[in-house]
Amino acid sequence: MDVTAHKSLNRLQTRRSLTRTTVPSICRPVLHSGSSRLVAAPGLLQVAGPAAISIIPTRRARNNVCMQAVAPDALSSMDPTDALQVVIDNQSDAECTVVTVEGKDQPHLLMSLSGAFTTAGYAVVSASISSDDGRVLDVFRVQTAEQKKIPETKFQEVKDLIITMTSSNRSGRPAIYGIVAAAEVERLRPLSNVSDAAAASEVQSLELTAAEMAQAAADLVAREREILNMRSKGADARQLAAKETARQEAAAVLERKMSAMEALLVSRRTIQAQVQEPEEPKKPSAKDMLEQMKPPKVGSGPGCGNGYEILLQAFNWESWKSGYYKMLTGKVKEIASAGFTAVWLPPPSDSVSEQGYLPRDLYDLNSRYGTEAELRDCISVFHEHGIKVIADIVINHRCASQQGPDGKWNKFGGRLAWDATAICSNNPAYGGRGGPKQGDDYAAAPNVDHTQERIRNDLVNWLKYLRQSIGFDGWRFDFVRGYSGNFAKQYIDGTVPEMAFGEYWDACDYTDGVLNYNQDSHRQRTINWCDQTGGTAAAFDFTTKGILQEAVARREYWRLSDSQGRPPGVIGMWPSRGITFIDNHDTGSTLNHWPFPQRHIPEGYAYILTHPGTPCVFWDHLYTEQGGLRKAIMQLVELRKKYGINARSKVTVRKAAADVYAASIDDKVAMKIGSGDWSPNNSGLRLGGRDMKLAVSGPNFAVWEIGA
Repeated sequence: MDVTAHKSLNRLQTRRSLTRTTVPSICRPVLHSGSSRLVAAPGLLQVAGPAAISIIPTRRARNNVCMQAVAPDALSSMDPTDALQVVIDNQSDAECTVVTVEGKDQPHLLMSLSGAFTTAGYAVVSASISSDDGRVLDVFRVQTAEQKKIPETKFQEVKDLIITMTSSNRSGRPAIYGIVAAAEVERLRPLSNVSDAAAASEVQSLELTAAEMAQAAADLVAREREILNMRSKGADARQLAAKETARQEAAAVLERKMSAMEALLVSRRTIQAQVQEPEEPKKPSAKDMLEQMKPPKVGSGPGCGNGYEILLQAFNWESWKSGYYKMLTGKVKEIASAGFTAVWLPPPSDSVSEQGYLPRDLYDLNSRYGTEAELRDCISVFHEHGIKVIADIVINHRCASQQGPDGKWNKFGGRLAWDATAICSNNPAYGGRGGPKQGDDYAAAPNVDHTQERIRNDLVNWLKYLRQSIGFDGWRFDFVRGYSGNFAKQYIDGTVPEMAFGEYWDACDYTDGVLNYNQDSHRQRTINWCDQTGGTAAAFDFTTKGILQEAVARREYWRLSDSQGRPPGVIGMWPSRGITFIDNHDTGSTLNHWPFPQRHIPEGYAYILTHPGTPCVFWDHLYTEQGGLRKAIMQLVELRKKYGINARSKVTVRKAAADVYAASIDDKVAMKIGSGDWSPNNSGLRLGGRDMKLAVSGPNFAVWEIGA
């Protein structure tokens, strides 16, 4: 935690004693003396604990709900006045849902609940607090990610969220396991702004993180001892199952705190050395000036093109529905003016599925996206504007046109009239009689046996047709976990594309359901595939995506620096082979298999468009005006091109803390993401011996360039 974060925390604590909040009468909780029952204003629902919900007849019960947030297992051991009274109101504010929480004060209740709302996808527009005689009143103005009020159907979800975030402070925690550690965290927080010196801040941050980790460990131990005690008394399975769920959640919290500690210790070893001021620039000689005038050599072979490519995925999962090729042709000029150098198009061949990912007759280029003639015309117009066109190549599997003699779908049509011998032998559903599968199985279609030379020759000839006759410039290989990178190398060598990259998508590494801080083994698997291709292919950097979206969603920006102070994804180990992205047709769009947190998408692009690797912008994001996303993307693309940021650019991590990540790139550009306060000038960072000026900014991100 840096000095600025400490100051922010101190300001929040000061408000606890100085701020009095006026709450609209419609949602102001009123307590009868001697009773913990909440008396609702007209039109409110009344809830007395999660296990017993009673509705009071009201005239206006539609838009407001009033709840008493009490953890079931805490009722027996708490004073009735400890219960939090919660009012959710959609009437008193024209733009936001008002959530009012009143009850016995808890440490950092405002911060905990604000973070919980953010994690659940709600935006806290404003929050205020007042306290008196040990009781507290928090008022939140909250919106959904779409900047609308929370629908009534979600009120119960909000209630559950508040219960989850507050119940741990009410549990019957043993005196030894938990209380000491919790008290230590309380002792450390007020000390956080003792000194503005960086060294003092670093020591305090380490001490605080250690105390939080100890408290998390104590919480886990307490829950596990409770389970053991219940077992000894013969508790039934249902009771134990509820406690096991709580135990698993506590284990996940501990895992996060341990990861935070690991990252903090790493940063103390590595980032400090990188932050040293660069030497004042020396006066260049004539030879130096001539050398600087030469074009930079960052070409990386076919993998990432010339190293300066900025890629656009020019489709989503629904693009097949209406004249896609014609529509795209009409946007070529616009795409070129936005600064993109290459576009990735969907699979071009006839397919069983509309989207093209179950190809049938590879040479038949009349698909749901349009006709072959329209495809040729689209590619031609892109070439007129100097933009490369990348085809989505689906060759791990292929769908048959007819049933074979055995009654299974293994008789292929068109120019590549294969039979069951072209299908891997461990594909019994399709009667495969080829060699065994070399990679992961794709159960939805016959898996192609790439070990056969005749099959590889057929595929090379088809790719040559796409390259030489249709006009494609490069390949995006789908589902490359299904066949060896050695085969991909042969397809690349045989067709000499200008770009080639694969989709090597496997799960990140988790412990107790929490993303591990160290993802070296995950990115190494991607790098191993690139290495199998002889370095001729790049790959999508799923490691960076997984870490980046976890960091922004959980306020764990410390994840963005690895154990050596480098970016933690593929771009930290082999940046010229990393295709960075925020979402694609699988992870986002209408499939949403693994979407980037919507509110944080601008931060994501601020990261990938300023960092090494080859960035890929998703179609849906480029054409999203809401929140200024399209404008931010275009400004960031322009800045990347202005300063020549490329696949091999040098990145120096300047800060990686819970609430902020900051870095400089090529000693020309500095950036930060996260709500934490950081700027190069305030941090004493002068690139090229000059102060820096703000170039682009947006929600929770800023990018600076060298000043005049």
